[in-house]
Amino acid sequence: MAANNNQRVTIPALQSKKENKEKITALTAYDFPIARIVDDAGIDLVLVGDSLGMVVLGYDNTMPVTMDEMIHHTKPVVRAVKRALVIGDMPYFSFHLSTEESVFNASRFIKEAGAQGVKIEGASKKRLKLIESLVEAEIPVMGHVGLTPQSIHHIGQFKVKGSEKGEARKVIQDAVNLEKAGVFAVILECIPMELAGIITEKLKVPTIGIGAGPRCDGQILVFHDLVGYSSGYLPKFVKKYADLHGIISQAVGKYKEDVQKGVFPDDEHSYHLKPEAARLLKKIRKA
Repeated sequence: MAANNNQRVTIPALQSKKENKEKITALTAYDFPIARIVDDAGIDLVLVGDSLGMVVLGYDNTMPVTMDEMIHHTKPVVRAVKRALVIGDMPYFSFHLSTEESVFNASRFIKEAGAQGVKIEGASKKRLKLIESLVEAEIPVMGHVGLTPQSIHHIGQFKVKGSEKGEARKVIQDAVNLEKAGVFAVILECIPMELAGIITEKLKVPTIGIGAGPRCDGQILVFHDLVGYSSGYLPKFVKKYADLHGIISQAVGKYKEDVQKGVFPDDEHSYHLKPEAARLLKKIRKA
């Protein structure tokens, strides 16, 4: 049975949404206040994405993000969330090591941070074996195919994947292989909507799209993109629902102006002595 607004979203509850043809909603979050807002809004899945490297930590891409940084940001998200499923994103080179080291890194999201699962990019043979080992270790895994940002140095630039016949077949097979390996859901990033529709029909587990069109079982966006809390380039697939960057910039500018003009703080925003203390100070001043 699908989760309602008062029930904790579990993996079975998330998967039942596909069976019931209910759309899954997912967003990223990297801190307590944003995670609380997202959870209170009834979002089903919160991903502590390695995208925090770009939108929060100021890196040029996601590659420098470390396990310690991911754990640091996952902890407050878990503390804030009371309903949604929280998934930690395995950063680059945290799962490219031996199976034992990779499983240990994944376990940190569960044991130290309190997340309910992890996300891993890619579907190579070695990656599939690792996913099987993680599932065997009772660590739920969400897969990720299509555009995989951690492969930026290999692919050269962020671009749509699966537009050509051969590449499309590979994306489909990757998704099928991930399901066989035991993932509970698959993120489809930057692939043609027609291809996403085929994959969604083939898989029994939910597909969650980002730049993959409306035929997925659910959708995910980077929170900062959604609310306009970032400046610069936004991908075609982002729909900006607010302009927090503009609102915050205006507020900071007004604050600066008020301080410089001496109109802030004013009497209303200042503390005052009690009458007896004021009278005493007045006597002391005259003495």
